[in-house]
Amino acid sequence: MSELKLAKLPDRKPVKITITAQPELNKKLEEYARRYQETYGEQEAVPELIPYMLDQFLSSDRTFVKTTRRASRGRQPGATAE
Repeated sequence: MSELKLAKLPDRKPVKITITAQPELNKKLEEYARRYQETYGEQEAVPELIPYMLDQFLSSDRTFVKTTRRASRGRQPGATAE
């Protein structure tokens, strides 16, 4: 069977993660949610914002992105190391 141009889609089932935050962090998250509402005129609960905040943080961490990219190339058939 030949491969399609589109690779098999990844698992897209959301995963629930429970965290415990210190009171000071919780205050900062609540303040961020207030500023988000002031900026965009839409109210979003802290738990709704956190996944996007974490994704933004991970996407902007150059070392993490670089090493993740390098590691994923190493797992692909025929990939060469840098």
